[in-house]
Amino acid sequence: MPAESRSGPMEDQVEILEYNFNKVNRHPDPTTLGLIAAGAGLSEEETQKWFKERLAQWRRSAGLPSECRSVTD
Repeated sequence: MPAESRSGPMEDQVEILEYNFNKVNRHPDPTTLGLIAAGAGLSEEETQKWFKERLAQWRRSAGLPSECRSVTD
């Protein structure tokens, strides 16, 4: 199946994204995000979206709100 007709990253791309999420940084800065995107063969926008969705999933699994708010909220 061509990449254009798929929704979301392919399996090998997910492996790269998961590795970086778990071992490198859950909140990559713009430079790191660009490097991860290039390594996975994705756009920075796709990579940023994946990290945002994955972080929300991780937060829910840890019993935290899916969106990060101030500690004073």
